[in-house]
Amino acid sequence: MRAAINKTPSDATPGAGAPTPLSSAGSNAAAASFAGLTSKLDYLSASDLESVRLAYRFSDEAHLGQLRNSGEPYITHPIAVAAQCAEWKLDAQALMAALLHDALEDCDVTKPDLIERFGSPVAELVDGLTKLEKLQFNTREENQAESFRKMLLAMARDVRVILIKLADRTHNMRTLADAPRAKWGRIASETLEVYAPIAHRLGLNQTYRELQDLAFRFLRPWRYAILSKAVAKARGRRRDLIQKVQADLEALFVRHGMTVRISGREKTLYSIYHKMTDKNLSFAQVTDIYGFRVIVPDLIDCYTALGLLHQLYKPVPGKFKDHIAISKINGYQSLHTTLVGPSGINVEFQVRTEAMHLVAETGVAAHWLYKESPGEANANPDRLGSKWLQSLLDIGDETHDAAEFWEHVKVDLFPDAVYVFTPKSRIMAMPRGATVVDFAYAIHSSVGDHAVAAKVNNEQVPLRTEVKNGDVIEVITDKACFPNPAWLGFVRTARARSKIRQHLRTLAQGDSENLGEKMLVQALRAEGIEQLPDEQGLMAEVWDKLLRFSGNRTRSELLVEIGLGRRIASIVAKRLTKLLSDVGAKPDPLLLTRERFTAGESLAQGSVAIDGSENTSVRFASCCRPVPGDTIVGYLGRGEGLTIHNSDCPLAVKLNNKDSERFIAVEWADEPVRAFETGIVVTVNNGKGVLAKVAAALAAAEVDITQVTMADESPQGAIDMRFIIAVRDVHQLDNALRNLRHTPVVLKAQRSKNHN
Repeated sequence: MRAAINKTPSDATPGAGAPTPLSSAGSNAAAASFAGLTSKLDYLSASDLESVRLAYRFSDEAHLGQLRNSGEPYITHPIAVAAQCAEWKLDAQALMAALLHDALEDCDVTKPDLIERFGSPVAELVDGLTKLEKLQFNTREENQAESFRKMLLAMARDVRVILIKLADRTHNMRTLADAPRAKWGRIASETLEVYAPIAHRLGLNQTYRELQDLAFRFLRPWRYAILSKAVAKARGRRRDLIQKVQADLEALFVRHGMTVRISGREKTLYSIYHKMTDKNLSFAQVTDIYGFRVIVPDLIDCYTALGLLHQLYKPVPGKFKDHIAISKINGYQSLHTTLVGPSGINVEFQVRTEAMHLVAETGVAAHWLYKESPGEANANPDRLGSKWLQSLLDIGDETHDAAEFWEHVKVDLFPDAVYVFTPKSRIMAMPRGATVVDFAYAIHSSVGDHAVAAKVNNEQVPLRTEVKNGDVIEVITDKACFPNPAWLGFVRTARARSKIRQHLRTLAQGDSENLGEKMLVQALRAEGIEQLPDEQGLMAEVWDKLLRFSGNRTRSELLVEIGLGRRIASIVAKRLTKLLSDVGAKPDPLLLTRERFTAGESLAQGSVAIDGSENTSVRFASCCRPVPGDTIVGYLGRGEGLTIHNSDCPLAVKLNNKDSERFIAVEWADEPVRAFETGIVVTVNNGKGVLAKVAAALAAAEVDITQVTMADESPQGAIDMRFIIAVRDVHQLDNALRNLRHTPVVLKAQRSKNHN
């Protein structure tokens, strides 16, 4: 049986992979007629084609008299954008939006006009594109972040918006030479930093490569020109090598009766430049400029072809990647292998099916192509970027701060994936550097929220452990455990960071509200009011007036602000007392007398009882580490909640001299609910086993050691050992210090009240 080989010689298209030559006025004028576009629309029905024709006529009339920088009629641009969308086989609505995408911005056309003429879906696409067109990415950080947020969320809601936008940006980059040179840098940088990564994330590799090269051309014109000449010379020098490999491949597959399509692949100029700068290489040291793609009919043929290639040339160890069994996050599938070709030159080969090639080049756009030929491949939406798009919507719902949203997603725009397994052998793709906590949140938010431990390859590991290719990861959960703020210091994925912050915000808000209510009640008692009024009947009007006074929308919001220190409880209490007296609720004289008798003048707010259950709303100062039994004061930092200090803490004394109105009276509850950390310094005669003896003395006092540090001193003589220990109260602390002083190796043991 004779093999049929469709070949595309690598030297048939000079500079393959390089940017499309900049279009001239003459070539664009030929595209100005609708006939030039209709030749690409044979996949549309007659009614859809007529709808696109109506959109073209409307756009042509709207842009009548407008010219581009090159002097061409403006309509050439919408037609070129629609033509690119047609290459991706986008539906009629997307093509109509592509033709109309500048109408709202430039032609005094309104959104209701478009709805009336073309329907709501088309108008929404055009409106989304118009909003994206207004985005600027060279503004201040917060404005830039908000622009990213709007663009990415628009993309997530309807991916056609960003596909049309990418087509628009591609044509603008192809014709950027006609724009004023002063604009080149901004537009090219924006393309390289924003649009090219999004194209890559969506699997639009052909567009991704072209945008990179075009941006490189206008950002670094001199380097682009030098490198372009070097590649052209290298292409000439290696022509014989390429032809020899091409002939060997043809003979190989004919001999084994395989029908394949062979095409040459040339590394883009930008990727060569990036590799040279990233790895500090000269052009001569970049060996993988040329390669070959072998396109085969079926999945099993990929592995057959790979085996034949490995028989033809020897493979380079460690240079084989199976992206078919484990596809990339953006859906890319292919076998990669590097072989030692003629003259000892390394040549890279990619082996894939036609369907895989379609996804490799057009990514998420392949969804529309698949609909035209469902038998070609399984259009698995998980492989076409939809998971990432859905995650954008999830993060957008959870994160209302634009800068935080951009912080979450920017990492995901530059993925370098590793592949790991669940205990049930499910493959999970994670960004390089991801940790066990990232993996837990990738499985499910409830798994991440309650993760307490993990096993990697059946060995216990810390939650901050980075995952590696091939790891089998088991996450152990406990419903009583919740996210730790420290996780934010090592998680890598946007999803994990967003979920942790959402949980901490919810937790902190609840804690702050409880603390704020406790503080307001205590402040009201000092005014002679026993408890907070309810929100029913006449009291509802009192609360309404109080909220208008404070500028808050709800009672809960006001209490949160008091708990966070943004409002002083005594001021709010005095206002509330006045409002209550206006409706006939008078202070209780007995309560008022008792509160004033038991509290000093400076503590008119009353005191707040601290029992250790306050979580994030109350912090215990690390400068003095108070424990139950100490005399304490509370400092209400602005937006920081309540910080508890020892009353004789030097920092607290300093703050009191500067900002005394922010101190409130606090006291320990009768029965604290947990242990509290404090610091001690133990001076010992250094010697063998001394740490074990000190630890035993502390254990005898039932004290937990949470941290120990020792000075880096000579092994001889006395040294200080510093401990952070957890105790119930000062009595247990005194007992621990007594045990230490009775230990023979201990010279001195004392509390460290300024232990950071």
